[in-house]
Amino acid sequence: MTLFEELKWRGLIKDTAGEELEKKLNNEKITFYWGTDPTADSLHLGHYSSLVTAKRLAMAGHHPILLVGGATGLIGDPRPTSEREIISKEVLENNLVCIKKQVEEVFKGNVEVVNNNDWMKQYSFTDFLREVGKYININYMLDKDIIRRRLETGITFAEFAYTLIQGYDFLHLYQEKNCIMQVEGSDQWGNITTGIDLIRKKTGNEAYAFTMPLVVDKYGKKFGKSEGNALWLDENKTSSYELYQYLINVDDENVIDYLKIFTFLTKEEIEEYEIKNKEHPELREAHKALAKEIITDLHGEESYNTAVEISEALFSGDIKKLNSKEIEMAFKGLTPKTLNNDINIVDLLVEKEICSSKREAREFITNGSITLNGDKITDIEFNVTKNVAIDQKYIVIRRGKKKYYMIVFS
Repeated sequence: MTLFEELKWRGLIKDTAGEELEKKLNNEKITFYWGTDPTADSLHLGHYSSLVTAKRLAMAGHHPILLVGGATGLIGDPRPTSEREIISKEVLENNLVCIKKQVEEVFKGNVEVVNNNDWMKQYSFTDFLREVGKYININYMLDKDIIRRRLETGITFAEFAYTLIQGYDFLHLYQEKNCIMQVEGSDQWGNITTGIDLIRKKTGNEAYAFTMPLVVDKYGKKFGKSEGNALWLDENKTSSYELYQYLINVDDENVIDYLKIFTFLTKEEIEEYEIKNKEHPELREAHKALAKEIITDLHGEESYNTAVEISEALFSGDIKKLNSKEIEMAFKGLTPKTLNNDINIVDLLVEKEICSSKREAREFITNGSITLNGDKITDIEFNVTKNVAIDQKYIVIRRGKKKYYMIVFS
């Protein structure tokens, strides 16, 4: 396959601009960019599809530029329903530094990162209107899908003008860095075409672009902060174990599409996983491959192996295999309950509200429904001490099959 054919096979091309786009991608070495506003101190899995596509283009010999919107981030692009919350300049600057570092790590340094505030801060308001605003017709802007949808509920001038700034970003990179192509998610198509039109009107030349379909989960929601389902690329915000759990549990109908979008596995390898997924879905081999490829690329092989070890320990019930850090990772969502002294198991279950009464606690114990760090407790006289805690600190109690509680010795 040619590069363009592979991108289409992977489902990475939705809209295109420029008659010679396919030829440029297949036969030339060009400079392209994609952008993001630093609204958080980490990118998330929704951004990762763009990162992987940019890496794919870079591996084919094209030069990637990531634009982090130090200027546009102060405004926020229009959302379909309401205006974005304005963040402070200090928070934005910190986010910008974090994202720049994160992207450079993903690309192993093989990427150029720019900040659109470096050129926008040189403009006065009137100069920008003269240099850019006069070239873009108001009716043209009103016809943009995202703007048209907001007209009934109202849109601020700041949001309305956002497309002018993003359009100028493309023109600036075109003139200063010979960047002839923009690659974004499909929700940015209106802003992309503004840049293409601006380049044509100011220089008389053609620019190129393609958009990628937005990646959605099984409920049709895109991955993102505003949707409340963000899986952060920063391991301190979303651990490799959390990422692993999400990826091995994605819907069977989505997993092959995700392998095409998020991984560098070949067509032949992915088609083999597709067959396995249909014939033996219970083995989840495609899901495991997806998790391995993404986590290894983002966090390294050691983090991936740790995620697998935690998952296997919890599945087998052998929690004692885990160390303190892995316990914290595995049970991140639980609110720890503090324990100051040695205590009888029955009293512990009642005191920490794991059971409603001593009678219920004794019943659970004698029925074999209580495990402590993976060991089944059947003796109502069992004494809980630091010596039975992992690293003399953590005790994980499971009641029944699914209810977990974390106890921490102070």
